Amino acid sequence: MADDRAPHALPDTPADTVSAPEQNAVDGPPQRLPRTVANDGDTDTAPVSVTDDAAREPAVSVWTTAQTSPAAQRKGRYVADATAHPAKMLPAVAAHAIDHYTDPGDLVLDPMCGIGTTLVEAVHLGRRAVGIEYEPHWVDVARANLALAHTAGVDHNGRVFHGDARQIASLLPPEYLGQAALVVTSPPYGPSTHGQVAVSPGAGVQKYHHLYGNTLDRGNLANIGHHRLLSGFTRILAGLVPFLRPGGHIAITIRPWREHAELIDLPSQILACGIHAGLIPVERCVALLARAAEHDLVARGSFFQRDFIRKQREAGLPLHLISHEDVLIFRTVLRRSAGSGIATERQGSRRFVTGRTRHAGNPRVGSGASESWAA
Repeated sequence: MADDRAPHALPDTPADTVSAPEQNAVDGPPQRLPRTVANDGDTDTAPVSVTDDAAREPAVSVWTTAQTSPAAQRKGRYVADATAHPAKMLPAVAAHAIDHYTDPGDLVLDPMCGIGTTLVEAVHLGRRAVGIEYEPHWVDVARANLALAHTAGVDHNGRVFHGDARQIASLLPPEYLGQAALVVTSPPYGPSTHGQVAVSPGAGVQKYHHLYGNTLDRGNLANIGHHRLLSGFTRILAGLVPFLRPGGHIAITIRPWREHAELIDLPSQILACGIHAGLIPVERCVALLARAAEHDLVARGSFFQRDFIRKQREAGLPLHLISHEDVLIFRTVLRRSAGSGIATERQGSRRFVTGRTRHAGNPRVGSGASESWAA
């Protein structure tokens, strides 16, 4: 669906998104994707720069971020050790978010940066970057990737700090308070990781590099169970707010996973986490993990994803291969009311008040939020 709003001028209140018929993407005229965006070739040539004006207008909620393979996107920008991470963010996803929600010179933050994909793409786009990573090995890899960018001639200001993002207030120097224009991050997917495969004679197909660190490490959010993951991620989101400038954005890439063929709707749960942390949801986009050809999507699913779907279909369950990630976009409030601690945003004579309520339904959903208008 076409989004006719300027990428850096999101409305102050939800009412603005439907204030005029011509702004309604459903009622508006159809828009064709530029051919520079929807490349129908199957070659792994370098993707079109996301800064190209033809690729930016009109902005759409479906991001064509898999026109080239993940390996092609990382070639030359990431050290060899980066391939071992079990759940790497697609570089084009990070680059698209950075290009559309920041300007050159802005600060981009990732509190769970892994191999530093967000940071690398940020510095290549002329932004400053700072990240936090829990596992020491990936801290070293992220720093090596930033060093590789410097070797390639990118004059950047990028830093990586080691620690638990739930303690972000004690990890980042005060100089970053109120400075970040954008956070791009993704929570761990629990058992649903990418990994790599190898075939050995007599041993069949073996999966490796598919686990987060030491599975006995209970400090790692990936190893503490689903409900505690949601609680911990909510704490991280709340801790990010002081480091974001007023109206700063948070882009979270997330996909659902399956347990015993049951869909775990992690995107909706993370949406509830963001609201509970006091953030304002503004967009829900789709980042493709499949190449957009002229008439269809060419999936890039892993061997294990395809094998799982095949077996489920043979068993009579018509499941589909996941070929996208949800991208949830939040932003911080523009100002706070003095003394009350309640986030408010004024437009004319109206005030938008965000309050919190507990969700009494499925415990997987966690806590939601209530919204009301006050004169």
